[in-house]
Amino acid sequence: MEPGDKNVEDYVVVKALENGVNVIGMTRGKDTRLQHTEKLTSGDVLLAQFTDNISAIKISGRARILTKHGEIFSGDDEV
Repeated sequence: MEPGDKNVEDYVVVKALENGVNVIGMTRGKDTRLQHTEKLTSGDVLLAQFTDNISAIKISGRARILTKHGEIFSGDDEV
């Protein structure tokens, strides 16, 4: 990707707070499909980038998520 391309700086950091956290990248286009999956163990950190092909990321399980928009937790509300 070249500088100036859309989404070039849209990163997400996911830190697993339990074993078995699933992170799924989904494609963009006329048909949304699963592109890539990762299974994280407690303490694992994944740095993901939105691209021209990946338009959504689904996170299942307890995780801390950092984006340019702030911090959010997935899974159980009490962390």
